Amino acid sequence: MKIATFNINNVRKRLDNLIDWPAEAEPDVLCLQELKTEDAQFPAGPLADLGYEAVWQGQRTWNGVAILARGAWPDLTRRRLPRDPDDTQARYIEAAVRGVLVGCLYLPNGNPTPGPKFDYKLAWFERLSAHADVVRASVAPVVLAGDYNVAPTEADIYRPHRWQGDALLRPEARKAFADLMDAGWTDALRAVQPAGPLWTFWAYLRNRWPSDKGLRLDHLLLTPDLADQLIDAGVDRWVRGQPEASDHAPPGSC
Repeated sequence: MKIATFNINNVRKRLDNLIDWPAEAEPDVLCLQELKTEDAQFPAGPLADLGYEAVWQGQRTWNGVAILARGAWPDLTRRRLPRDPDDTQARYIEAAVRGVLVGCLYLPNGNPTPGPKFDYKLAWFERLSAHADVVRASVAPVVLAGDYNVAPTEADIYRPHRWQGDALLRPEARKAFADLMDAGWTDALRAVQPAGPLWTFWAYLRNRWPSDKGLRLDHLLLTPDLADQLIDAGVDRWVRGQPEASDHAPPGSC
């Protein structure tokens, strides 16, 4: 099974990009983030024409997550993380697809820092970690895929850089990600390519795509049973170079 994740950065604006990529890459499961659209405006029809059924949680202007499955129906299990019923931001959705539990997430950016947005990021990360412990203890294989808004180490950002102090690199965020790894999850991309650049994000500003000044923010974390079956993983960089592209490129694993 090929599983991928893609921060599409406005699913309606970039529908052509979204359709072009899976037509080429043919992922079996695709997690989307930053839909930036309400539920009623999600383009389920064009995606169904491509062979994908979908479940989604939209939000006007910001956020939004979806899980697409090719030739199968994603069985929705959860629309948001537990432990904070007052959190209305559409950042997590979960579904069972062909015996695999798929969690699709869009972790908060956290800037500016310090401040309430960074506090929310860390609190959300804590909720994610608690839920990750629960699903990891279940009998089903699990993948937690999405935009974590964390560059886990200095190897996950171009050098030299001037991002010190940014929420994407703050020690607290990196520690939260490292704690997930220590709890028994496998970082699919780094399991296949332990060293070297694996950028998934290039900011629109300052010519960062043409100069390849990227960061690795999008991750697929696997439970041990899935990690044992991992064959390959990588990033479809060419997607970032398309006209009107998202500032992210989709990583995937199989």
